[in-house]
Amino acid sequence: MRLELRGITKRFGALVANDHIDLTVEPGQIHALLGENGAGKSTLMNILYGLLEPDEGDILVDGRVVGFGRPADAIAAGIGMVHQHFMLVPVFTVAENVTLGIERTRRLGLLDKRRARQDVQRVSREFGLEVDPDAYVENLPVGTQQRVEIIKALLRDANVLILDEPTAVLTPAEIEELFTVMRSLKAAGRSIVFITHKLKEVQQMADTITVIRQGRVVGSLPPTASDEELAAMMVGRSVKLIPDKDPARPGEVVLDVRDLQVEDDLGKLAVAGVTLDVRAGEILGIAGVQGNGQTELCEALLGLRPLVGGSVRVSGRDLTGHPPRDILHAGVGYVPEDRQKEGLVAAFSIAENLALDVYDRPPYSRGVALHLEVIDSAATEKVRQFDVRTESIQAPASSLSGGNQQKVVLARELSRTLKLLIASQPTRGVDVGSIEFVHKRIVEERDTGTAVLLVSSELDEILGLADRIAVMFEGRVVAFRPPTVSREELGLLMAGAASEHADPPAAVAG
Repeated sequence: MRLELRGITKRFGALVANDHIDLTVEPGQIHALLGENGAGKSTLMNILYGLLEPDEGDILVDGRVVGFGRPADAIAAGIGMVHQHFMLVPVFTVAENVTLGIERTRRLGLLDKRRARQDVQRVSREFGLEVDPDAYVENLPVGTQQRVEIIKALLRDANVLILDEPTAVLTPAEIEELFTVMRSLKAAGRSIVFITHKLKEVQQMADTITVIRQGRVVGSLPPTASDEELAAMMVGRSVKLIPDKDPARPGEVVLDVRDLQVEDDLGKLAVAGVTLDVRAGEILGIAGVQGNGQTELCEALLGLRPLVGGSVRVSGRDLTGHPPRDILHAGVGYVPEDRQKEGLVAAFSIAENLALDVYDRPPYSRGVALHLEVIDSAATEKVRQFDVRTESIQAPASSLSGGNQQKVVLARELSRTLKLLIASQPTRGVDVGSIEFVHKRIVEERDTGTAVLLVSSELDEILGLADRIAVMFEGRVVAFRPPTVSREELGLLMAGAASEHADPPAAVAG
């Protein structure tokens, strides 16, 4: 199926989200749509999927002009979409979710659950999507939930599949599994519109790359284009992909963690005796494959998860077992890995979210009375400094794109005077121009004397920012290394190789 967009334009008041966009997707092609957060990528795909109607322009399928007033029209034309935030019913099984709305029935109108399971199994086998049709969605990891969404689209005969930021919430292993599925779909003649802002992913997967900036197509490039070329086209200027920073000048120990033990949600020991320290004016990077205790470690340090054993001290003050408010007031900033669940209150305004750490202190409040003018004035300045793209600071946080939501979290945490910054996946879902800004601000925070604990699944981020690297595997710190360590050695350590040779923290401190 050949898909064309001609002159697509969409306006929201004075904002032109899409400005006369032309795009052609050939059969059996992975066509990457690359752009910063707020560039108009998702708006364009929502038009293509019938969630929005264009103000101008045409959509053509195999040379014929079509109109999509609702998603059902797009589905009938052979277009499917997997949204960044999945559209699944958690308490339903895989088979029930996949066949929702197209249920087959037997005599007397009873649902044919056996046929639904067979449909899931057939599509799973055909495209290498291994999913248990009887599993409940709420019990599935994120990567498997995404497979359910893909099966749902394929079962509706999607010839063009739109993947909107499909790797934003996946682990590295899940990303590789997704790429295998994408190659399988391409080999079967299906087309994929791959929306992302991650340069290496489009270089690895795309047949062609279309770059959108501020609502306009600014060019197309082959996947052989360099990081620098792609980044410059996205942002409209040259971008430093590796942050500039002077050597660290570590001071006194700020974060002192001793023999920390923390359980996960199932009662299993997720952090199994971690000992580490972070000094003023340095960045300690935690490297490791997702799921090796990093999440539980960060939550425990902020008081969001109880400790089984061990101690936590910040600037000499024992904060073991203290609630999050005490820890925040002690000068700890926290960028959680899941901005929607832990970083923001979606229904609150942007201004309110920016004040969550300070609303109970002057000048933002006195007693029980909030000083709304002060809160709004501070929010306006933070939105400007961090380039949060919104029409109003009174808009709910849920109205922002994922990347702009992350900017709100960063603006809130980095606008306070901190002793310690815990940054977990700080650039997840953030575009390349914003990544440059976030990296610069983290380094600046270090240079003011703040101790920084950086947790990231992006090796380039760890190697580029960290002054020391701690590798976590199966809940333990198995090694400390300098940032000059090779990617190969780091990869082996992350996989558990040579873990018996772990170095003590003091071996490379300072």
